[in-house]
Amino acid sequence: MKIAIQLYSLFVKIPKPVWRSSAYNFRYTAKYSNKMADITALLLIFDGSEEMEAVITADVLRRGGVCVTIASLGDNECVKCSREVKICADTTLANVSEKEKYDVVILPGGLGAARAFAESAEVGKLLKKQEKGNRLIAAICAAPIALKSHGIGKGKRLTSYPAMKNQLTNGYEYSEDRVVVDGNLITSRGPGTAFAFGLALIERLVSKETAVTVAKGMLYEDYKYKL
Repeated sequence: MKIAIQLYSLFVKIPKPVWRSSAYNFRYTAKYSNKMADITALLLIFDGSEEMEAVITADVLRRGGVCVTIASLGDNECVKCSREVKICADTTLANVSEKEKYDVVILPGGLGAARAFAESAEVGKLLKKQEKGNRLIAAICAAPIALKSHGIGKGKRLTSYPAMKNQLTNGYEYSEDRVVVDGNLITSRGPGTAFAFGLALIERLVSKETAVTVAKGMLYEDYKYKL
C-alpha cells in the first residue's frame, strides 16, 4: 500500500495550499475567477482594515458569482489588519488600471484604514470616477468617513459604526439601520452586519434569488434585508 502511494505521488501533482504561516493569502485561481468575470468588484484594504468586514464581504460576493479583486492601498500587497491578522491582496491600488470599470468599489472599515482612505488622493479619484459613472460605492463601519472626506454621496442616507455618527450627520441623512441603500450608495454598521452587507450587494449586483441562495448555503438565517 505504501509503495502504491509513493508511486501515485510521483505522477500526480498535489496542489499546495495558499495559506502562509504569517499571512492569510486571500488569492483565488484564474480558473475560478473566469467564471465570475461579468460582474466585478474592487475591495480596498490597508493596514488597520477590519479583517472580518474585508474577508466576509469578499467571500459572500464570490459565493454570489461576483469577481472580487482585493487591492491594497499601500506599496505592499500584504497588510496587517486591526486585530493583527495579515491578509495578502491580489494587487495594489497603484497597479489597478485606470481603464478598469468595476461594478462596485468597496471600502471595509477599521479606523486606521478608514483614515488612510479619507486622506488618499488616489482613493478620492477612484470614488469620484465611480460616482460619476453612476456605479455602486459601498462602505462599512468607519469607512463612510472617507466618503465625506472626498465629497461622495452628499445628502444621501447612510449609516456607519456608531462612533462615527457625529462626523456624518452634517451633510448626510444618518440612519441606524443595519444596511442602508440610497441610489448607488450602500453602507453598513460593522463586523456584525458584514454578512447582511455582502448579501445586500449581491441583491443589487446579481439578484434577490442569488442572495437568498447564498444566505441559505451559509446557514445565515437572519437574512431578511430587502431593497
